[in-house]
Order: sequence, then C-alpha cells, then structure tokens
Amino acid sequence: MAALLTAKCSDYSRDMVITARDTVAGEAGWIEQAQRSDRQAFESLYRMHVDKVYGLCLRMTGNVSEAEDCTQDAFIQAWNKIGMFRGDSAFATWLHRIAVNTVLGRFRSNKREQDRIQAVSDTETNSFVADDTGELRDLSDAINRLPSGARHVFLLHAVYGYSHDETGSMLGIATGTSKAQYHRARRLLCQQLDDHGYEP
Repeated sequence: MAALLTAKCSDYSRDMVITARDTVAGEAGWIEQAQRSDRQAFESLYRMHVDKVYGLCLRMTGNVSEAEDCTQDAFIQAWNKIGMFRGDSAFATWLHRIAVNTVLGRFRSNKREQDRIQAVSDTETNSFVADDTGELRDLSDAINRLPSGARHVFLLHAVYGYSHDETGSMLGIATGTSKAQYHRARRLLCQQLDDHGYEP
C-alpha cells in the first residue's frame, strides 16, 4: 500500500492495468472487501479513482508537488476511514470530500504563506504583471488566476457538478456564500476573457 500511495505524478496519468479480478468484482465489491482490510481491493479503488482525485487536488492547489502530496494523504485517510463509508453518497463523492478537506487542511496549516499567495492571486486577477503577454492560453489559465475561494467553488460546482449545498459542505461555507463565490468567479472569468479579446 505504501509503495502504491507514494507513486510519482507520472504514475497518476499513466493508463492503469485493470485485471480480470477488478473487472468482475466491481466498485461495490471492492468497497466491501476493503472494509474487511483487503488491500488489493483498496488498490483497485485507488486505480479507479486516483486520476480524478489528483486532478481535483491539482486544480485546487495549482501545484504539482502539493497535488501529489494531497492525493497521497487523501488516499491514506480513505484507507483509514473506509470502514466509515456507508454509501449515503457515491464513493467518488466521499473521496472528493476527503481530498477537499486534505487540501484545505494544508492551506490552514500554512496560513501565512497562503495569505501571501492569495494576495498575489488577487492582484493578478485585476492587474496583470508587466511581462505578461496579454494573452490567456485557455479557460484553464483564467480559472487558475481566480482567488482561491472563488476558484474552489467554481471547480466543485461548475466543473465537478456538485450542488451549492454540497459545495458549501465540502468547503465549510454557507450555501449562500458558495453561490456568491460562484457568481464572483463567473464575473472575474468574464472580465479576464473580455480583457484578452476572447469572444463569448
């Protein structure tokens, strides 16, 4: 398990080999087996979900190294807590909640650095640095320029399809705050794209 969870980023994007055992058992069976401490079953769940969990961590942190660490930590927590999974939501949703909490926990543990990063992010949202070429490569670049609060809400609601209630629950904010941050994100994205000559 340790070797699996310490894989490098390139391992996350590599196509994983799915065995016949994996194909037959299916997710529900793997969950039941993992809850009985079956490490191979949990490895199958890991292989099924690691790309999306890593993608979420990468989009939230904007940093490959941090995303790798958060992904590893999230799956370690999932392994330790899998006995608590009751199927009230999809397993992917449960994993995403753990991943979001892992990312936010890292932010809180290094708040001073994150405040500095946030200040830079807020500045760059409204005023691009002098050596900026004046062009955004694509929508992903524009999303990455959003302040973290607006970016996290936009990712969970618009990209991953969670409701504002679910998004608020994951981020520890009120539903109304989630809606406000989402509208803020849309407004800032429109401003950025308009400023750089993108047609709606």
